[in-house]
Amino acid sequence: MKRVKNIIIAFGIALGAVSCVPKLAYQEAKPELPETFKYTATADTASVANLQWKQFFNDPILQDLIEKGIKNNYDLQIALKQVASSQERLKQAKYLQYPDIGFGVSAQISKPSKNSMNGQSLNLFLGQSHVEDYNAAFNLSWEADIWGKIKNQQEVSKMQYLQTYEATKAIQTQVVAAIAQGYYNLLMLDKQLQIAKSNLELSTNTLSLTEKLWQSGDTTSLGVQQATAQKQSTELLITQLEQNIAIQENALSILVGENPDKVDRTIEMSDTSLPQDISAGLPAAMVSRRPDVRQQELVLLESNSIVGIAQANMYPSLKITAAGGVNSFKVDNWFSIPASLFGSVLGGLTQPIFQKRQLKTDLNVAKIQREKNVLAFRQSVLNAVGEVSDALVSNESLKVQEQKASEQVTTLKNGIKSAEMLYKGGMANYLEVITAQGNSLQAELNLASVKRQRLSSIVDLYRALGGGWK
Repeated sequence: MKRVKNIIIAFGIALGAVSCVPKLAYQEAKPELPETFKYTATADTASVANLQWKQFFNDPILQDLIEKGIKNNYDLQIALKQVASSQERLKQAKYLQYPDIGFGVSAQISKPSKNSMNGQSLNLFLGQSHVEDYNAAFNLSWEADIWGKIKNQQEVSKMQYLQTYEATKAIQTQVVAAIAQGYYNLLMLDKQLQIAKSNLELSTNTLSLTEKLWQSGDTTSLGVQQATAQKQSTELLITQLEQNIAIQENALSILVGENPDKVDRTIEMSDTSLPQDISAGLPAAMVSRRPDVRQQELVLLESNSIVGIAQANMYPSLKITAAGGVNSFKVDNWFSIPASLFGSVLGGLTQPIFQKRQLKTDLNVAKIQREKNVLAFRQSVLNAVGEVSDALVSNESLKVQEQKASEQVTTLKNGIKSAEMLYKGGMANYLEVITAQGNSLQAELNLASVKRQRLSSIVDLYRALGGGWK
């Protein structure tokens, strides 16, 4: 008992001497944020990103596509597998503080040379030419977590798991936004195809009228050729739009995890509706909501724990090993209890002194990596604020553009009617009619494109604010 007491006192003195080593200070990385987003009229604390995607997108067909995408998209499924893998590592990390326990059985027969000292001694004292040794024992090894190394290892596993969880949410926001973008692009192409077919009918009527006027001698063959070229140009546009529609349908099908196929849709672009009066909320709330920013913050926290591990490796480590079981040099009394029982306990305090500067290098590298992750975190916050600002200004600008484009379409449609009436009355030539039709077609196609861009800007804003993963 006195020896055990002396050992404990010695360990206590050693631990007390090294416990005065200071720990590395760490200050939380607080990014600089504006009080409000640029291009917002008021600092409203509410945000459209708080809406679940089913509340934000009220089109049943789009909701069905997004639901399929969340369930079947392969990028999301891969991310979920990564979450499951990290979760297993997190479960294992919880057991790092427990001792390692193993069980081993061994048998050994040694026959030394008869001319050796061991051989002669064996024959002289035991009358044997060989020696046997049979052992069956439990072995235990445990390291005391004095400096928080094991705790930091557990923290690293936890941060890595949370990173995969946030990465999955980030991928979902991207998938939801991509499906919505693809769907609205498909509606735009449908609208443009409808416009082109309507314009083809006008071009056909113009060509028919021009042919009659040519046959009556009121115009030249050049007028017929120009009208024919206008009709052929519209037919070419229709073919291109049908190709683009098929490609967009294939892309959307793959995005939702299905084989390329047609995508059913029952509404037109004019029937779609998204929240118009969008509240962006506050930048601070956006930072805590966006999964990619949260993921980068978790990377920073992980690197801080790695610094703690590197620092703890420079301090003394207390390890305790123990073994116990049955041992005998004869197999017939191997398990004779209690004669064959044995046990041993060893405690050791190890202080690294010279490791070719490896430990100090590891610590410095870990600290530099942490500083890099601080900068990366701040950069991610800055990028997020920039994305929201871009989406806000795009949304406001596209409101005006849509209004102007709509007014231009009305004007040019009236121009077509005037040109046709003047042409029939001989007060305008065929070029004016063709020009009016071409300008009107381009204006209508542009209006459909602007409407799609407006819908896309709203979706971009929803994603930039951190919406789509709820």
